[in-house]
Amino acid sequence: MIRRRPWLLPVALLAVGGVVSLALRNRWDTWLYYEVRVPLVPIAVGVIAAVVALVVPRRADRARRSADDIRAAALGSARDERRQLVRRLDHEIKNPVTAIRAGVANIAAMSLPAGAAAAVTSVDEQAQRLSRLVGDLRKLADLEQFDIERETVDLAEVVGDVANAVEDLPGAESRTLQTFVPEVPWRVGAIAGDPDLVFLAVMNLVSNALKFSDPGARIELRALEEDRHAAIEVADNGVGIPADELPHVWEELSRGEAARAVPGSGIGLALVRTIVERHGGDVSIRSQPGKGTVVRLRFPMTAPP
Repeated sequence: MIRRRPWLLPVALLAVGGVVSLALRNRWDTWLYYEVRVPLVPIAVGVIAAVVALVVPRRADRARRSADDIRAAALGSARDERRQLVRRLDHEIKNPVTAIRAGVANIAAMSLPAGAAAAVTSVDEQAQRLSRLVGDLRKLADLEQFDIERETVDLAEVVGDVANAVEDLPGAESRTLQTFVPEVPWRVGAIAGDPDLVFLAVMNLVSNALKFSDPGARIELRALEEDRHAAIEVADNGVGIPADELPHVWEELSRGEAARAVPGSGIGLALVRTIVERHGGDVSIRSQPGKGTVVRLRFPMTAPP
């Protein structure tokens, strides 16, 4: 309260002093003592309180702002260093990986024993994985740095585009994908953003649902709205995620116990989170081991539907 209204304390003390002075007036016979000396007490206390109320909070605010500036500068410096590291990795690793894959392709074209052929295939897969990892890190660093394009994005269209693209993903033929986009009493409202990035975020979630579910599993892709926000949910009845791993799934390079047996870079969900946050939205996840997972991406709508 003192920070918002620093004058309240000295005014209150002056008022109390005045009341005390009036009370003392009846107990002293001389007006000189009342008019000159008694009021000096509340006035002095009020002046001191005013100085304390005005100066101390300001110094505290300056110290707090200084600490916040230091933290913000340190965070910005760390982000700049990470972006430089990622760019350097992208530059330094791209050529060697390309050369490795070209050499592997030449070897694979030869007549090789079964064991050697499997080893060559494994090398090629790991080279591809390394290339994807560096590429995803570069995307993540760029997303955090550069402004995104803004145009009207219809989430119903995004859901349809993802449903069509999923058909070409491995494992899609043995899973059932169902989409739900409400039309009554109205369609989900539009959002402002980059349609390609929103598509990429949803596609990553559906790809994860395919990876971490068994053949015959069911995946649902839903569009909905709540509290002037439009949302997309991806739900599956796959392997699920343990409760102790849920707080870390959005972190870079985070891979749970079940994910270690599945090829991936560990960047996908971090990329999804960054895309949604750059659109002013938020992400959430619910999961139970053995039952499945629901991931929600929520975006502010540009206008009511």
